[in-house]
Amino acid sequence: MTKPMNTTTPVFLVAIDIAKRQNDVLVQHPDRRREAFKVANTRTDFCKFSAYLKSLSARCRVAFEPTADYHRAIAWHLIESGFDVHLVSSVACARTREAIFNSRDKNDPKDAQVILHLLEAGITQRYYDPLANGHHDLQELANTYSVIVYRRSQTLHSLKNHYLTLYFPEIERYLNSTRSAWFMRTFHRFPTPASILALSESKFIKEAWTLIGKKHGKEQWLKELYATASSSVGLPVALDSIAVQMYRLVIAEYAHLTELRDSIEQEANAQLQDNADYICLRSIPGVGPIVALIVLAEGGDLRRFRHHRQFLKFCGLDLATHQSGQSCGHTRLSKRGNNRLRYAFWMAASRAIMMNENTFRAKYERYIKDDPFNADQKRKARTAVAAKMARVAYAVVKHGRTYRPYHESGIPDGKIPLARAVEATSTS
Repeated sequence: MTKPMNTTTPVFLVAIDIAKRQNDVLVQHPDRRREAFKVANTRTDFCKFSAYLKSLSARCRVAFEPTADYHRAIAWHLIESGFDVHLVSSVACARTREAIFNSRDKNDPKDAQVILHLLEAGITQRYYDPLANGHHDLQELANTYSVIVYRRSQTLHSLKNHYLTLYFPEIERYLNSTRSAWFMRTFHRFPTPASILALSESKFIKEAWTLIGKKHGKEQWLKELYATASSSVGLPVALDSIAVQMYRLVIAEYAHLTELRDSIEQEANAQLQDNADYICLRSIPGVGPIVALIVLAEGGDLRRFRHHRQFLKFCGLDLATHQSGQSCGHTRLSKRGNNRLRYAFWMAASRAIMMNENTFRAKYERYIKDDPFNADQKRKARTAVAAKMARVAYAVVKHGRTYRPYHESGIPDGKIPLARAVEATSTS
């Protein structure tokens, strides 16, 4: 959060309410005179706007409320023009609007007034532009990966809940690996029991073997699949029917999305394999290539946070308590931050507590030891581990050091107790 305005230094305050086609701008002069106008999302209007701000007699401080990605273009133009750009929280805008106008009525000119009020009070954050700070490509990699994984999950659910249920319900138990390309090739060639039973068992095994490849010994599995097809309860549709064509189309789409996901993972690893921050993050138990990519893409340079509490707040992993008078509510996560970072650290924590031995698993086990079968306690434990994962990620990047398992800095002789001296190599 920035400091309140210094009234002794003349400054022009510029509030921008972002919209898809044109933005409402409210400028407050040092004598508190206000000027309102609109700026369309065109290069011509951007140039006129920046030229107007440069013509003012004092420096300008600009603030806006981020809205989808519509703010990115005008924010980049203002940063390139050398202006001091800030953003205000959407939650702060909503609460302030209700407090000032005593109404939930919302419109663009009113939002510009609210943004100006927050800017004048110093309740803003400095805008951190991904393109200006060199991690725009990483952010696009992470965003595209999320889109591909989401579409792939939708396709998989469609396969399981519709197509397999109708035509080959017994094969669902084999659809348990997300990275078996050989299985998807076999599945596409033999999607129904009739496609399998059209061949004898020996011919089926011979043809399927070319799809699987010599590196996979799957003869017994193919025999089991043939026997399963013989007793299947799937609908007896013809192999040349429109239904089977659509079925194969969805299978091909699922296989294609899997290939895209794998290619993005390889591209991310190729882009970051020499990055010092990436190497430090990958040394943390449970942090894989994609989690490290999301942390660097969404967090940017973590050194810009002066304390790990600021980073936790940025992730929405800080604790918040609702209290009024003698009433005090439960302390819980604020969730007022970057949800992709929360997701990344949650997944990393879930992976770490399943590994053989590390400090994250030890913390999880200490948390649930009094009631190990309580689902709510397990959820709280995972949340605590995710917050610790975020603190460790911030520390290793800030200090430029890889993760040190079971680091005991308070022991005088520097020795680690025997009970904690062993850690599996997979977690170190």
